Amino acid sequence: MSSRPVPLLPPALRAFLVRIPLLVPIVRLLRRGPLARDRNLLITLILLTLAIGVLAARVSMEWFSPALMIPITLVAGLQLRLNSLVKLLCAVAASLIYVAAVRGVDYIGPGLLVTFGFTAVLAALMARTRGKLGVQGLRGDAMLLELRDRLKSQSDLPPLSKEWGSKVVLKQAGGSSFGGDFLVSIREGDTMELALVDVSGKGVDAGTRALLLSGTFGGLLGSVDDFLPACNTYLHRQREAEGFVTAVHLRLNLATGEYVITSAGHPPVVKYESGAGTWRVSTAKGVVLGVVPDLHCEADQGMLRKGDALMLYTDGLIEQPGRDIDAGLDRLLGEAERLVPSGFRDGARNLVTSMSAGHNDDCALILIWRP
Repeated sequence: MSSRPVPLLPPALRAFLVRIPLLVPIVRLLRRGPLARDRNLLITLILLTLAIGVLAARVSMEWFSPALMIPITLVAGLQLRLNSLVKLLCAVAASLIYVAAVRGVDYIGPGLLVTFGFTAVLAALMARTRGKLGVQGLRGDAMLLELRDRLKSQSDLPPLSKEWGSKVVLKQAGGSSFGGDFLVSIREGDTMELALVDVSGKGVDAGTRALLLSGTFGGLLGSVDDFLPACNTYLHRQREAEGFVTAVHLRLNLATGEYVITSAGHPPVVKYESGAGTWRVSTAKGVVLGVVPDLHCEADQGMLRKGDALMLYTDGLIEQPGRDIDAGLDRLLGEAERLVPSGFRDGARNLVTSMSAGHNDDCALILIWRP
């Protein structure tokens, strides 16, 4: 059921304005089309700018400084379209010229002109970016924050029973909120599945693709039997290659402790065996996702007993420029030995901090254990 639009002006006021022929076109212009809000704001800012110029020239430069037009320009950059912003900048220039003509050129110094020029360029860049996105104001930033929050919530492991413990640590390059490492997980009954994915690149450069793939991989997880081959098929269908993607998939039975690990070009999972007191490297391996049409993964099966643990991680923990990756893995296992006496939960973040010191890369670590 459609509703009639609410009139912007009361009927009595509209009837009065109709009797004034000069105001009728102006009222119609303000109410016409979907861009009425942009047009109304533009008119308001232009009138405010011209008023500041007149007051600065005729009344007082101290109370009505031309610098007051700077925040007006910034507001226009956040709210107006680029074409409307250009019209406002013309009004700003006209006001400055008028002040210089009345007060003298000395009142509009080079420093003020440079500030206005910088502000105008910044406002134009903001308006241009918003125009490409098709959003207004700070809505684009709000959408990006919402995507970040969704990615973070998706990286949380599902609740586990008291018989299990888990810890997830994600550290993005440069301290940014987005990165190329992400986690997707799901639990159905006693079966938990998770996938740790590493997109090539680091920081914000890889964050946009990670946002796209996290939704796709999250939808495939738990919906198909062969998770990594399904992900590989999706990536292989993409027409444009945007770097490689590695992933490791874990299917864990929470009732029995049985697990199956499959990997696609990802660093090997390591398992802590409490009986022997050592870390064992998983034999699961496979080709990087999206390279070959048919992916074949060599799975690794086993069982987690009391005191055992599994550690999944990305190459940011073991890869360093100028050093062999095997040396990085040996160092990781040496640092992991210190987790056992102090507990996995408290030492996981310290492990990531220690391993990532000295280089700037995305890092992710997942620990699952049976206390």
